[in-house]
Amino acid sequence: MARSPQALGVLSFLAQFPLLFASNTLIAPDTMPGWLDRLVTLNPVSRLVSIERHLMAGTATGEVTGVLLSAAALTAIFAPVSMRLYRRRN
Repeated sequence: MARSPQALGVLSFLAQFPLLFASNTLIAPDTMPGWLDRLVTLNPVSRLVSIERHLMAGTATGEVTGVLLSAAALTAIFAPVSMRLYRRRN
């Protein structure tokens, strides 16, 4: 849907920006207000960062499966939509 590669870069940055800053990547969620803490725990970036921390510490259990299933679900939803939009454009 973007008209140029540069426009696509800006659009993808705009989508990633709130996900990154509303995650537990930069600050611990328990230091946040309650409403923001709930938002951070639902953020997929927070789940990914948490599991990566557990993997590095050697304490990961079944959480890896949940993250992989989330990634597969997002791919299953958005890959066909992206291909349809791409084919319609070309």
